[in-house]
Amino acid sequence: MNRVVKGSVSVIDMVADLKKGNLCPVKLVEKTFADIKSSDPTIFTELLEERALKEAHASRKRHREGNLLSAWDGIPVAWKDLFDIEGRVTTAGSVVLKSNAPATRDANMVANASQAGLISIGCLNMTEFAYSGLGLNPHFGTPKNPHATGPDRIPGGSSSGCGVAVARGLVPLAIGSDTGGSIRIPAGLNGIVGYKGSSIAFPKGGTFPLSPTLDTYGPLAADVKSCIGAAEILNGRNIKTPLPTPIHTLKFFIPTNVVFKNAQQAVIQNFEESVRALELAGATVVRGVCSEFDEIGRLAREHGYLVGPEALDIHWDLVHSERASQMDPRVLERIFDAGDMTARDLLVILRERARLIQKNRQILGDQIVLFPPTPITAPELEPLEQDDELYIYTNALMLRNTALGNFLDWCGVTLPNGVDDNQMPTSILLSMPGGRESDLLAAALSVESLLAQN
Repeated sequence: MNRVVKGSVSVIDMVADLKKGNLCPVKLVEKTFADIKSSDPTIFTELLEERALKEAHASRKRHREGNLLSAWDGIPVAWKDLFDIEGRVTTAGSVVLKSNAPATRDANMVANASQAGLISIGCLNMTEFAYSGLGLNPHFGTPKNPHATGPDRIPGGSSSGCGVAVARGLVPLAIGSDTGGSIRIPAGLNGIVGYKGSSIAFPKGGTFPLSPTLDTYGPLAADVKSCIGAAEILNGRNIKTPLPTPIHTLKFFIPTNVVFKNAQQAVIQNFEESVRALELAGATVVRGVCSEFDEIGRLAREHGYLVGPEALDIHWDLVHSERASQMDPRVLERIFDAGDMTARDLLVILRERARLIQKNRQILGDQIVLFPPTPITAPELEPLEQDDELYIYTNALMLRNTALGNFLDWCGVTLPNGVDDNQMPTSILLSMPGGRESDLLAAALSVESLLAQN
């Protein structure tokens, strides 16, 4: 289980350097833009240079006067391009929306970050309308996974730019969305930490939706502590970091069904090494069948996917207009697929989802669900661009594990735990029912520290 060599930079380390005066917010922002402009041009869809420099100068003044808005005053942050930024059009990874009116105000999370003194650097590339787990985008290009040493490999999606920007060290913090895995997948494939809350964990105002029922949000960063601080700031709270939960008090549940099917050998091997480390440290590990996973699969086969009708409703006018021809045809096809679902299909899915969430919460209790976020590491990019059938198969495989957590309204943290023979990152995913975010993050602090020792 070789550790991933990352270019990512911890927010916590950057905060310390700003506090000591080793970093100047203005010089930091200037270097950030210089690094971005000399890097992969597909990572960002737009840079916010005028705004960022204005915010940096204000932050520098506050640092000199000792009048900080928060401990993170001066930290650069970048946003998946579905967060409203005042004065710009929110494109959600699509050229179709470029003619829309600019946003009149920042999204709630953007506003909360600004009020804490964070500096908004730019808007990050993503799969069009956040509707894929692979991260491909024919309009703005596809960000390349920075760990690939041979042919280009995918970044994971839909928060593709988020994963790559942090992994390359261009920004210490990126904020994404996750409807079926869109934070945890790119975090896992790029060897960084990704945290998504449950459906009520973050304020959603000013975000472009894919599926209002399933949409969740959260940060991607170099470490868990950075994600914890970001979550507090995005909610407009003061930063409080929970104490790590002692490993020997943690209880893990590993599902034996669904999540390991068609898994790559390196993914399984690194996962099992992580599990052995947990057991040696005194954690309780139980394996068994998660019947809810099988029931979710049956619902999908018999009635379809919840994301489908909600996405179709949101994009109804667009996909039935001439502008649909400008969309990624693969995304368009996925949206149209939901047209065959009936009203009863949707009602059954919603009713059964509520039942399964309650059932799962009671069964799990204090246990943390543990499995790989993706059954494979990042595949090569070009074959997926050329082959529609391969794209469909790989996308379904990539989303399979993480989407279970969205359906059951879990919160989740992806942690890097090694590499495969091609030096592509593998990861583990810790999940708990919605509302247990604090417990999950406290546990993730300990697991992260343990994995770093192995």
